[in-house]
Amino acid sequence: MALAFPPARPFDGTTLSGFVDRDAEDAVARDLLRAEFPADRERLILAGFDGFGRLMRIERCEGGIDGRCTIAPACWHRLIGRGAATVLMAHNHPSGCAYPSEADLAATGEAMDFLRRIAVDLTDHLIFVDHGHFSFRRAQLL
Repeated sequence: MALAFPPARPFDGTTLSGFVDRDAEDAVARDLLRAEFPADRERLILAGFDGFGRLMRIERCEGGIDGRCTIAPACWHRLIGRGAATVLMAHNHPSGCAYPSEADLAATGEAMDFLRRIAVDLTDHLIFVDHGHFSFRRAQLL
């Protein structure tokens, strides 16, 4: 499933559908995820939750030489092999732009398709920047 996003427009923190200001972040974003992201490089986090919404495991995927994060099959295996019922994806954009790139849209669509085939729900994909985060769910892209 390919995800589509409206044509690019400048980000000013208020016009981006799906943006959550840092002061309005929930406990998972604020207390669990935000601290995981270094300021100088991109990192991807996969958080697996059981059927009751309890955190089971966190997988960290570092950016490569090109700065982009990939999800190694071993990361999926460790997460799904423990019986995760839902997965939350999150990564950061050190550039400060919360707007999802074409690569972000493609990776989210691929992850959603993969997880759907094994009856696991992708609950959201969050993109963290210093002043808040973008939510694919809130932007109705999932």
